[in-house]
Amino acid sequence: MDATVTSKGQITIPKAIREHLNVKAGGKVKMFVQPDGHVVLLPVIPVTALKGIVKSRRRKPPTTEEMKKAAMDGAVARYRRATGK
Repeated sequence: MDATVTSKGQITIPKAIREHLNVKAGGKVKMFVQPDGHVVLLPVIPVTALKGIVKSRRRKPPTTEEMKKAAMDGAVARYRRATGK
């Protein structure tokens, strides 16, 4: 799919991509440049969607590092499912 860059540096994300990412009007996306030059576009997921993602055998709350790792693992898994990589 193609998109045209405006004079202000903006593009419109094609409808099929927005639907695939489940991004609605006003939604946010994050872009990552991979070492091989590919650009990955992922939806920004609200923090509330992460509730219960960290499975811990202990009763105390997870550490910040555990939460960051769980969020990154989830984003990578979603990307791999979407791209088949």
